[in-house]
Amino acid sequence: MARPLGALLLAAGTLAARAQATVPNAASVAPAAVVAPVEAPRPATAPAPAPAEVPAAGAWALVRTLRLPNPGAASLDRRGGLYVADADNNIRQFGPEGLPLNTYAPAQPGHVGQLEAFNLTTTLVFYDDRQQLVLLDRFLAPLSELRLADYLDGTVRVATLAPDGQVWLLDESTLTLREFDPGALRLVQNTPLDILIGRTRPDFRFIRQYQNNTYLVDKTTGVYVFDNLGNYKKKLPLPGLSTVGFRGDELYYLDGGQVRFFHLYNLTSRAVALPAAADAGALRQVLVGEQYAYLFTAQGVAVYRLP
Repeated sequence: MARPLGALLLAAGTLAARAQATVPNAASVAPAAVVAPVEAPRPATAPAPAPAEVPAAGAWALVRTLRLPNPGAASLDRRGGLYVADADNNIRQFGPEGLPLNTYAPAQPGHVGQLEAFNLTTTLVFYDDRQQLVLLDRFLAPLSELRLADYLDGTVRVATLAPDGQVWLLDESTLTLREFDPGALRLVQNTPLDILIGRTRPDFRFIRQYQNNTYLVDKTTGVYVFDNLGNYKKKLPLPGLSTVGFRGDELYYLDGGQVRFFHLYNLTSRAVALPAAADAGALRQVLVGEQYAYLFTAQGVAVYRLP
């Protein structure tokens, strides 16, 4: 990561830390159905002036705007390539700077519930309405299709592709986190979640495996964290989210007019302001790569070069 970007993030993190009322405690391993504790609010202090050499948030440079009405599920691969489901649920592939590359149009209609492209050789498309997984190569050519109803009785709410080629599924009918081997066509791991969830009514929206942990986003209570064997580790106190992203050792998400970064290991939080030209009220999602950031609205995707 370039030094100017690092300086910007550090400065923004310093300001956000002073403004934030609560910060997740480092000992955030929560018992079943309990949100991880947070520190007590600290008295507000007057923020110190930002160093003159740090560029403002407006230093984000707009590269182009992709006219893509009502974009849906989206993902970045390890090289910064952008993958987006359009309004017709076709998968569109763009280079990091937003130039179009390839398009995948399914043989039959279906709603793309989740898209995972982090694995460079394989992209997973999960159609939640027809309970089907489609695996594509790096050029968006079909590799295989799987009907989940042939292998389990429940209804899958979210699904993602792990770096090792396994697929993580959240079986909403039985509240079970399952690991599926698409090569051997069998279930490998099963983790019941009913004890963890307790009496709450979960609203699972997103799942992703990153750095040997699996992150399951429940909009109601927060983010459940499991290891690569499906064992429960903790719950992050981040309710109200529908999706999250990962960059380096941080989890990030859209928070009004800023992108909030949550460190996965020391559990600190910082924020980076979005460009002044961005309409925070119209934003639906944000993806942040190493060199570019992508801001999603109902009209399309704005591609920004990071400072």
